[in-house]
Amino acid sequence: MTPILEIKQVSKFFGGLAANSDVSFHMDEGMIMGLIGPNGAGKTTLFNCITGYYPPSKGDVLFKGQKLNGLQPDRVCKLGMVRTWQKVRPLTKLSVLDNVMVGALCRTNSLKVAREIAHEQLKVVRLDHKADFIAGGLPIGERKKLEVARALATKPELLLLDEVMGGLNPAESDEIIQLILDIKKAGAITQMVIEHDMKAIMRISDRIVVLNSGEKLAEGSPAEIVSNPEVVRAYLGDFHA
Repeated sequence: MTPILEIKQVSKFFGGLAANSDVSFHMDEGMIMGLIGPNGAGKTTLFNCITGYYPPSKGDVLFKGQKLNGLQPDRVCKLGMVRTWQKVRPLTKLSVLDNVMVGALCRTNSLKVAREIAHEQLKVVRLDHKADFIAGGLPIGERKKLEVARALATKPELLLLDEVMGGLNPAESDEIIQLILDIKKAGAITQMVIEHDMKAIMRISDRIVVLNSGEKLAEGSPAEIVSNPEVVRAYLGDFHA
């Protein structure tokens, strides 16, 4: 079976600086891949290369066997891959429902159908009771859920989550962890998650890729990663699962 995503020797240079250097890995359908590393390791840059916001300087990104190099983010989204943002970007003056409808309009020209999709995804993230609220008035935890709902409304096959638990308290983080696991259980969506909360990433990930200074340092199961001496030295410190 062809992997849903293949990263083949991807590098991204900004001037003389390599933000990513010769990164390779692949993802199978239905899995959750954790992407971890210190600040400045190149995680978000790699997300941007995968989803079309940056063209890779070298290497290839393949989604369902199709090379994406050079495709704009809207085309990548229509093919079935979407990302969220570390700094949430709601349309602050629109309602929660309207925000999610914007994502749904990637798939339909019908406002009626988009509204139905949006209501469906708000139920998934447990924000349906806030559908008529103005998005700019939501607290950070609910803004994060809104960001996920808007991404889900594009009907992705691959969902990339960039620090979706960043800035949340433990109870809010637990809700997001459960949401990620619920999405996996539903079976239709593969997920890649950037996260600094190591206990969270160990709970949700089937496999983990570790970046350090733009290069892939390690890849393996959560148990393999947490016991890898190079990873411990570079990033985990005294963390123990």
